[in-house]
Amino acid sequence: MIGSNESLGSWQASRIVRHMAPLLIALSMIVLIAGVTLEDARGLLAEYGILAVMVPTMIAAGGNLGAILSARLSTRLHLGLADLRVRDRTLWANVAAIYALGLTLFVALAVGAYTISRLTGDPAVTLFELLTIALGSGLAIVSIAVVASITATWASYRLGVDPDDVTIPVVTNVVDVLGMLVFVAVSSAVLGF
Repeated sequence: MIGSNESLGSWQASRIVRHMAPLLIALSMIVLIAGVTLEDARGLLAEYGILAVMVPTMIAAGGNLGAILSARLSTRLHLGLADLRVRDRTLWANVAAIYALGLTLFVALAVGAYTISRLTGDPAVTLFELLTIALGSGLAIVSIAVVASITATWASYRLGVDPDDVTIPVVTNVVDVLGMLVFVAVSSAVLGF
């Protein structure tokens, strides 16, 4: 919790390192799960090469959307404009904007991946399959990012840790790990692999 001489907005290097170092070490260990998942999906990605092209964008987009929401929530908390309650209309407007951005990004990703597959002569996956994979896993990843953003922001604020210091690493790592699991599962289901 916050001591009498500290504030959530403290810029003391020792305080930031004290909060961040253990968190970053733990998150680094957790993100190894995404690497193991990717290794386990080697057969799927080898057979459907276009999926390997989609992986970095899929995961990065989910983490970026979560980071945007976390930053917006942290700013609103610091300004005293948010209480992160169900009736907070601005919170839901931000969540809706994140879903709209995700929908746009993942449709563009599917169309771009389909275009690349056609230009490279790899017709293994149809546009419908790519849209299903991108939207199915993408919207699930956005949901994970939203829940992680709200939870991490609220929890850090309640614990007296500046949300600006911890939310983005937490959200991006959670989205990386769970996003990879979701992407591989949805791709396998859609393609019957």
